[in-house]
Amino acid sequence: MADMTLPRQPMRPRLPLWLALAGAALALFAIGVLRRPEIAGDPETVRRLEAALLWHGLLPRAATALLAGAALGLSGALLQRVLRNPIADPSTLGIASGAQLALVLALAFAPGLLAFSREAVAFAGGAGAVALVVALSWRRGLDPVTVVVAGMTVALMAAAASAAVVLARGEYVLSVFIWGAGSLHQQNWNSALVIGSRLVLGAIAAALLLRPLAMLALDDAGARSLGVALTALRVLVITLAVGLAASVISQVGIIGFVGLAAPAFARISGARTPSEILWRAPLIGALLLSLADGIVLATATGSGDLIPTGAMVGLIGGPLLLWLLPQVRPTVPPAAAAADGRRRARPGRALLLLAGCALVLAALALTLGPGPDGWSLATGDLLAGLLPFRVPHVVAAACAGALLGTAGALMQRLTGNPLAGPEVLGVGAGAGVGIAAALILFDMPDRGTQMAASAIGAIGAIAFILAVAARTGFGPERMLLAGVALGATCLAILAAVFAAGGWNTFLLLTWMAGSTDRVDPPEAVLLALATLFLLAPLPLLGRWIAILPLGAPVARSLGLPVAAGRLALALLAALMTAVAAFFVGPLSLAGLLAPHLARLLGFAGGRLFPAASALLGAVLLMLADFLGRTVAYPYQVPVGFFAALVGGPYLIWLLQRRSGHA
Repeated sequence: MADMTLPRQPMRPRLPLWLALAGAALALFAIGVLRRPEIAGDPETVRRLEAALLWHGLLPRAATALLAGAALGLSGALLQRVLRNPIADPSTLGIASGAQLALVLALAFAPGLLAFSREAVAFAGGAGAVALVVALSWRRGLDPVTVVVAGMTVALMAAAASAAVVLARGEYVLSVFIWGAGSLHQQNWNSALVIGSRLVLGAIAAALLLRPLAMLALDDAGARSLGVALTALRVLVITLAVGLAASVISQVGIIGFVGLAAPAFARISGARTPSEILWRAPLIGALLLSLADGIVLATATGSGDLIPTGAMVGLIGGPLLLWLLPQVRPTVPPAAAAADGRRRARPGRALLLLAGCALVLAALALTLGPGPDGWSLATGDLLAGLLPFRVPHVVAAACAGALLGTAGALMQRLTGNPLAGPEVLGVGAGAGVGIAAALILFDMPDRGTQMAASAIGAIGAIAFILAVAARTGFGPERMLLAGVALGATCLAILAAVFAAGGWNTFLLLTWMAGSTDRVDPPEAVLLALATLFLLAPLPLLGRWIAILPLGAPVARSLGLPVAAGRLALALLAALMTAVAAFFVGPLSLAGLLAPHLARLLGFAGGRLFPAASALLGAVLLMLADFLGRTVAYPYQVPVGFFAALVGGPYLIWLLQRRSGHA
């Protein structure tokens, strides 16, 4: 009988945890108030200024933090419920990135729209993004894997497009990234009133929708048999969630992670029914954002906040979610998540055909392009003059794509998770943190130092993920949440660096957007040699790659050194990610797209899967680099944008054609 009580033990500390969060947030706010800079002047003037600062600055800020956190928590809970997806939130569905892109476009090209209604602009961008995600996933019944793949594709496309606009309009770089990092500075009660009014309306609407939301626990056929209009309900709830997120984004900028973390924490605290989750998630979201803003206030200096609140949310929320993840109940069936898909009858011939396509594309990228007189094929002296410029770009794109594709394939085989990849599990962002550390710690570090720092960051990220997984036995959902949490923490660090400004901001922004322009011939040779060195062991590791996904007991019974094999493959994937991300940035999406495409095209074997992923990654980034160089000639569009634009829709099209999981 005593054993029957064990599953309930994790639920006992939920009330002290809530009280601790609330108490910590209140204490930090008080410390922030007491640490306000002293105001010089006569006593009466000082008293009035301090009262104005309190009533029109600090108190509206505290109210905005509570209301914005609650709105994001409710938005995430609604999205997760209506899509039956435990990792849906405004970030993973592209809502935040779509809203940010709309606001950046308006700021750069039509400021009058922002004067008319920032909220309407943000809502249009967020609604457009989530509508595209839902449309791409509709034929597969809004399957969680398909929804997240589509959401990340749209989000990365929007993020790369935003970076491209900011780079083109450099005078807005600092202001856009301070806003994008989520700042809660207030001068009046307007933001609190706007967000609060939307939250009240959203809460009323959610309460009225409780009964149909509860029936979503059934499958589609069961819900329809009880009279639920599924399409209308989904459109209504998604519109409501987008409206809540857009109201926050338009007022305070991008606040990530809260919409994902608040419902997860609500379930961890014991909430099971829709009503419990829908009231606990806003409460936890409010406490989480208030705690983050309290830390920002308490650590602020006389010149202002050290980092924006949105970045602080990722810094404290990511580790907190990682700490609580062992208590999350997995909902994604591991067998479905790790399914290999169909196999080709003659995979060797298909692989050779794929390699031929890659060579043809490389030849076209070297010879075909626009010029003053239109498109032409370069030959003779013209080709000889262009090759020193084009060869490094093509080599960089091909090698980086091959490395990212292979790294994604190895991660998916190691974790049994079809969403594992450098972009999803935070490995690319970890490489970015390494580069940011090098730029901060060293005065103008050389390329070798930056590459070494990138490798250290990537290796640290994947080692941490695998260590946590080995300790807690994560399933696919838990592994994905862990990766999202680590990625949120790393991106929060990068957002803090962006918001601080300085000479390294532009360098980091250029790196995040992804570009091969910086690669010169010596670096192209170095990258090619590194690619050959990192890909060379794969034929020898084919047996490990094929057997390790079957589980540790099976692998040991077949004589495989499980721990050593996993460590070797993890380090190899991390080094591949670090080298590739250093040259093309973290937004390429090749590490997630290429393995999916390889599996869906029938390359499911242990040896063929990484090889096909490498070729598809190379094709994807070469095509993206070619389009980025030619579409907006003579300007270069970031390669990350076109990589998602080219590969994302094709991936979703393939996913829609298959009846099984990828």
